[in-house]
Amino acid sequence: MAIRPYWKGYLKLSLVTCSVEMTPATSESEKVRFHTLNRETGNRVQSHYVDSVTGKPVRDDDEVKGYQRGEDDYVMLEDEELDNVALESTKTIDISTFTPRSDIDWIWLDTPYYLTPNEKVSEEAFSVIRAAMDSQEMVGISRLVLGRRERAVMIEPRGKGIVLWTLRFGDEVREAKDYFDGLDKAEPEKETLPLIRKLIEQQTRPWDAKFVTDPVQDNLLDIIKSKKKQRRPTPKMAEKEESDKPSNVIDIMDALKRSLAADKRKSK
Repeated sequence: MAIRPYWKGYLKLSLVTCSVEMTPATSESEKVRFHTLNRETGNRVQSHYVDSVTGKPVRDDDEVKGYQRGEDDYVMLEDEELDNVALESTKTIDISTFTPRSDIDWIWLDTPYYLTPNEKVSEEAFSVIRAAMDSQEMVGISRLVLGRRERAVMIEPRGKGIVLWTLRFGDEVREAKDYFDGLDKAEPEKETLPLIRKLIEQQTRPWDAKFVTDPVQDNLLDIIKSKKKQRRPTPKMAEKEESDKPSNVIDIMDALKRSLAADKRKSK
């Protein structure tokens, strides 16, 4: 089944414009999700908004956004008013700045999307913009309205297409120095470095998507499956957690030597 585009609009660079669509590059649809049920009836529990003072349910038509300016004092904003503040970036990704990709630290990257031409006639212009950035190892910086907030976005050429990353707001990013500057600056003992390098060499593997599987979800699916068959699930998770508990090791050299020896036995 084709994935529905999250956004449609235009990619613009000076006088070059093309129609594009944006699709989430990641998905959480495979996650195990639960509903809240009434234990006595087995029926789903529904949530409703109620007035905090009267306690009475609020109809959908009566719900409105409010900005708090004081205690029990709010400014009400209708949907039409919120829509009216939309900027040109609601439907157009206008690349205004270019910067080397290496200049943008990982911490600024938020959510990735695949950006592709929306129609055949746009493919040539899209290809020109992508190829120009790729040849100079540059990424484009623009702005885009998503969820009624204008976000800074990074446009990065990737293969035959473009990946668009939403960028975090400045007040969301914490400075690493606030956490790392207080760490001890003691140099590691010279004898330990060769052992660590050897351990890294022995444990080096090509990247595999299996590295990021979710064993907790697999166990949940096992429990659900056993519940369907009315069988009691085996406590695999508890046994594994107990066996995975690390022991307290004080001697780093001794720990590294034992790690290398254990890794050699595994590789035989």
